[in-house]
Amino acid sequence: MASSRVKGSPGRTAAAYFDAWRRGNVTAMERLVYQPPADFSVRHRKLSDDLHVESLTLTPGQLRSTGEGAAEVPFTGVRKLAELGDWPFGSTLRLAVRDRAWKVLWAPETLHPLLKDGGTLELEEEETSGAELVTSEGDRIPNDSYAEAYLNPLKPEFEQVNYGWALVSKVPGQPDTTLLRRAPKANVERTTISRAVQAAAARALDAVEDSTMIVIRPSTGEILALADRLGENYSAVRDVFPPGSVFKTVTAAALLKGGLDPAAQVGCPGTYQIPFHRPFSNDGEVDRGTVTFTDAFAYSCNTTFVEQATTRLTGEELRRTADEWGFGRPIATGISGTCGTVPETDDLDMLGADAIGQGEVVSTPLCMAALAAAVQSGTWRSPRLLSPEQVRRIDGAPHADVQMDEGVVAALRDMMAAVVDYGTASGAGLPEGVAGKTGTAEVEGETSHAWFIGYRDDLAFCVFVRHGGSGRSAAVPIAARFFKGL
Repeated sequence: MASSRVKGSPGRTAAAYFDAWRRGNVTAMERLVYQPPADFSVRHRKLSDDLHVESLTLTPGQLRSTGEGAAEVPFTGVRKLAELGDWPFGSTLRLAVRDRAWKVLWAPETLHPLLKDGGTLELEEEETSGAELVTSEGDRIPNDSYAEAYLNPLKPEFEQVNYGWALVSKVPGQPDTTLLRRAPKANVERTTISRAVQAAAARALDAVEDSTMIVIRPSTGEILALADRLGENYSAVRDVFPPGSVFKTVTAAALLKGGLDPAAQVGCPGTYQIPFHRPFSNDGEVDRGTVTFTDAFAYSCNTTFVEQATTRLTGEELRRTADEWGFGRPIATGISGTCGTVPETDDLDMLGADAIGQGEVVSTPLCMAALAAAVQSGTWRSPRLLSPEQVRRIDGAPHADVQMDEGVVAALRDMMAAVVDYGTASGAGLPEGVAGKTGTAEVEGETSHAWFIGYRDDLAFCVFVRHGGSGRSAAVPIAARFFKGL
């Protein structure tokens, strides 16, 4: 019979071809192919080289006859690519009797189905110089965190070129198809932001335009939240505003240092006039008569603080105390920053205004958060958004920690607790353990700024609402929502 004169069998030819292919012996493969193209060897080697193939596994299926003198073997394979890992594929090895021998009928799709009809497979390199800033826990910064204005400009500081790869199928007349991809990774840098604290601060500000909340960890100076919705390109860390009555914390520190006892009896009349100078009034000209110095702080008596400051302090003493608590110095956060200024004055009218946070005194919300943190911990620490090493690299060396007077700090803690217990921040939904100071800063011809600073455990904060009205009505509710959202 004619068939007996055919050399070999389809099974043996297929097995020999797969064996040679596994070993990468292209010459042996070529001998088993009927009329192989002139570039047979080149095609195989080029595909492996171009795609950075490290290994190849082949698993033949069941041989089946497709007619007299014809057969085929479906098979699967896995190419391991150096950059992209395992890449499985499936194809078919076709065989037929040619010149009285079983031969492989080779086509480009035998190598891979996507090589049919002039298709090509290409490994493309992708690069990025991006940087991703994440929370202290390594998580992504929460969406709509109101921190973007600080984080986005910071990214170039951490950009470095990283590479990725894509395996792309290209068929003439059709769109390119990406088969495998390993995206280039952005350089990841941790900030000090706490995911939970940042989210709570941002949500507390959601309904309040032109506002900001900064939260600091007093024990370290780390900025745990920096949610800034200030409009008109105002910055919570660089722009200064009159602090109003939250500055009474500094004035109280100066008076305590000068010997005024927290339990001392002081006057809180509705209006007080500096002898031969201008008058000052309480909010609504409320007359509280004689109260303790702690009560005057809790009720935010302007008249008390003007009288005590102008009779017990000089402008130099108030400025020097403010400087101890952070004023007059740059702050190295990693995103720069400043505190504020208390100009020295010999004018009693100006000293009286400065003592209640009006006059020429100005402060950033960042400075006020650091002030609250210093009361809580007893140490003023330069707030930071990045690791100490990165802060030094970007902003230079931060100011050294400053130990505050223990007696002054202990008295301020009691006085700030009184503000929340029965003073201007009482009955506002704040949780137990919060101590703070409200502030309403008058702005000529415009609505006042609203402030509230304070702390609870190892969280210190500043809430500021530009032209928001009173601290109690506009700023304190934000702090209450913040603690509820933690």
